[in-house]
Amino acid sequence: MTKDFDLYERELWAGRATAYERGFARLTRYMVGPLLDAAGVADGTRFLDVGTGPGFVSQGAAERGAAVSAMDADPGMADTARRNVPGLDVHVAALPDVPFPDGTFDAVAGNFVINHVGSPGVAIGELRRVLRPGGRLALTCWLMPGSGALGVVREAIEEAGVPWPEDVPEPPFMRYGEPVAFQRLVAEAGVGEVAVEEVTWEHVVDPEDWWETGALSKVGSNGYIVGRQDAKTVARIKEAYDGIVRAYAVADGQVALPAHALLASGVR
Repeated sequence: MTKDFDLYERELWAGRATAYERGFARLTRYMVGPLLDAAGVADGTRFLDVGTGPGFVSQGAAERGAAVSAMDADPGMADTARRNVPGLDVHVAALPDVPFPDGTFDAVAGNFVINHVGSPGVAIGELRRVLRPGGRLALTCWLMPGSGALGVVREAIEEAGVPWPEDVPEPPFMRYGEPVAFQRLVAEAGVGEVAVEEVTWEHVVDPEDWWETGALSKVGSNGYIVGRQDAKTVARIKEAYDGIVRAYAVADGQVALPAHALLASGVR
């Protein structure tokens, strides 16, 4: 039986804060600057960082002089954000719950969080609610289906012949991970002047580190699936992974994995 997606997400990320900070957060950190620019975050901006994770977006906003609040569904992530951003006002709350009054913020942003909620349209409506009139919202998501940095472990799982488990739900956001659908989703939540930009970059990383933090550390659904396999199957997945990432090899034994994201922004 397939689990409720939001419940699955809570279980999936419990205890994963350190592994996420060491791995995928380095990939998503690339978008911090563009996200804050799109949200118009500057000195004195009242800003909410949604799904803060290790706190890198909050850190960037604080460096710009913003008055920052943050939230994350996972207590471990919130603790990590507090460690990285001393004094950060961070709340443990899972979208679509946004524990602030109407019109609290000048800007709200979420870096790769909207693809982790069961009802993304409802969540965006709540983010709009806590914006003042004229305030800006910015959200990133992955271009779907995931490829490159996001997809190499999934490709290896498939190449090794491991089926997607019946009890692991596909993200409801899958159908929104392309520019037109993402723009429509944000606009239908009541956000105005919505623009969506596609952003591509290369994530240069040691392939063994990416295997450890993206597969063996049980981060995300791919890591969760790998973690459920016996040693022989894991070895088969790793062999497939090695073959896939070889195509991205660059100097010093590293690989340059392409990353493809969407950045949506708009105004209340």
